[in-house]
Amino acid sequence: MDPVLAYAAAGLSGALIGLLLTVFGGGGSVLATPLLLYFVGVQDPHVAIGTSAAAVAVNAAMGLGAQARAGRVKWPCALVFGGAGLAGSLVGAHLAQKVDGAVLILWFAVVMALIGASMLLPKKDAGDPSVHLTPALTLKLAPLGLATGLAAGFFGIGGGFLIVPGLMAATGMTLAHAAASSLVSVALFGAATSASYAISGLIDWGLFAALVVGGAGGALAGAPLARALAGHADLARRVFALMVIATAAYVAWRAMT
Repeated sequence: MDPVLAYAAAGLSGALIGLLLTVFGGGGSVLATPLLLYFVGVQDPHVAIGTSAAAVAVNAAMGLGAQARAGRVKWPCALVFGGAGLAGSLVGAHLAQKVDGAVLILWFAVVMALIGASMLLPKKDAGDPSVHLTPALTLKLAPLGLATGLAAGFFGIGGGFLIVPGLMAATGMTLAHAAASSLVSVALFGAATSASYAISGLIDWGLFAALVVGGAGGALAGAPLARALAGHADLARRVFALMVIATAAYVAWRAMT
C-alpha cells in the first residue's frame, strides 16, 4: 500500500478504536492488530502487534489521566497489580516474538473471541468503594497481576477484560473503580510490550503516530455518541461484542488460509 494511504488508513483505524473505547469503555483496542493487518496492510504480524501495543499504552495513559482527576483510581491496589504484571508482560512479549506470526495470530483470534464473549456477560457494579490495600490483598493481587501481564504481553493486548474482573475478585472493589484502576496496568503492560518490540525493531512509528492521532479524534467524536446511547448501553455493547467475535472468526480464517 502507498505510504500516504497506509497512514490515512491507520488514522481511520485509530479513530474507530478511540470511538469504540469511548462509547463502550473497553474492548476496542483488541481490534487494533486486525485493522493494521487487514485494513492498513501491515505484512508482519509481529509489527502489527508491537505497533498496536504502543498505541494502546498511549490511549490508556490518556484515559488514566481523566480517571485520576475524577478520583476513581485505587492507586495502591492498581500499582501492586500493575507492578507484578509488568514483569509478566516483558516475558510474554519476548516469548511472542519467538512464535511464528501465523500461529500467533491464530491464538490472537482465540483471545479476541474470549474478549467478545466476556463482553456479553452481565456487568455487576456491587462492591466496596472504600477498599484499601492490605497484606492479604497484596498476596492476591500480585499473582493475578503477573499472570495477566504475561497474557497481555504475549498477545499484545491491553488486557482490560482480564484486569477488571481480576481486580474485583481480589479486592472486592466496585466495577467503576476497577475499570479506572485497570488503566494503570493497561498503560504499563502496553509500554513494556511495545518497548520489547521496539528493541527488536518491530514497531512502525509512523503508523503508531497515525493511530494515536486518529484515536484522539475518535475519542472526541465518541463522547456525544456515548451520551446518545446511554439508554441502550447493554444492547449496543452486545452488538459490539458480536462484532468482535465475528472479527475473531475472520482473523482465524485468514491465519489458517
